[in-house]
Amino acid sequence: MASLRIGTCSWKYDSWAGIIYSAKSGINYLEEYSKHYNTVEIDQWFWSLFNDAAKLPDERTVKEYNDSVPDDFKFTIKVPNSITLTHHYSKGKDKSLGENIHFLEPELFHSFIKTLQPMSGKVGALLLQFEYLNKQKMSSQAEFIDRTAAFLETVDNSYPIGLEIRNPNYLNRTYFEFLNEKNVSPVLLEGYYMPPIKDVFSRFKEHMTGPIVIRLHGPDRKKVEQITGGDWSKIVLPKDDTLGRLPSIIQFFIDREVDVYVNVNNHFEGSAPLTIEKILRLIGSESRESS
Repeated sequence: MASLRIGTCSWKYDSWAGIIYSAKSGINYLEEYSKHYNTVEIDQWFWSLFNDAAKLPDERTVKEYNDSVPDDFKFTIKVPNSITLTHHYSKGKDKSLGENIHFLEPELFHSFIKTLQPMSGKVGALLLQFEYLNKQKMSSQAEFIDRTAAFLETVDNSYPIGLEIRNPNYLNRTYFEFLNEKNVSPVLLEGYYMPPIKDVFSRFKEHMTGPIVIRLHGPDRKKVEQITGGDWSKIVLPKDDTLGRLPSIIQFFIDREVDVYVNVNNHFEGSAPLTIEKILRLIGSESRESS
């Protein structure tokens, strides 16, 4: 039977005290978090590329996370950007791009998989997140698909893999047929100049395989940060129209026995836990209306 899991993107926010946490310090944040939600997205291991050195999670941290949550808990994990960045981040418009020698390197991915062994039973999906790829970084969608396909054909597929792109023009039938062929799930991103999830869903829902990962980020990260000042305890930019369309999208996949993960970021509305409360109320309301 398919399952729905709703959680947040990362979890250690002092301003969630009183909403999720009993105190602002001196607690095991993840342990308390897991009393409220059965999934979370691990974001911190994404930031892994330092010059040409790739930093992977240490075994002690992986074991600590595993031991902090119940057996039925699931992590969605962003694969280190040392694997998904074509080039190093540019430090200025006049700076030339430096190629990332680890881009789509199977050996590095295998090393990453090994670090996850202590939590192997709790991995829901690994997320390959690619930034916007301009012509300097990737000549075409065809090149992207060819290079990604070659990578996927050689790596360990013990865990479900989801793929997130930030090139709107890549969202076409060719892309979704490629994902199907490689048994890779689409990551549906709300935000970062991507088309609304509802539009992508309506066009390509019949071509999507699971598990489906929906990531709610919102379009304007800096604006939300300015409004909240780092206090993530209130809704500051409601997106009720977007949320109102989620229950039917989720139900579509559940009816087809496809697992769904919804990962909510503070930057979506201002407080991920409060956004989740709204989603759960909407799901409950729709369930009552259809019964």
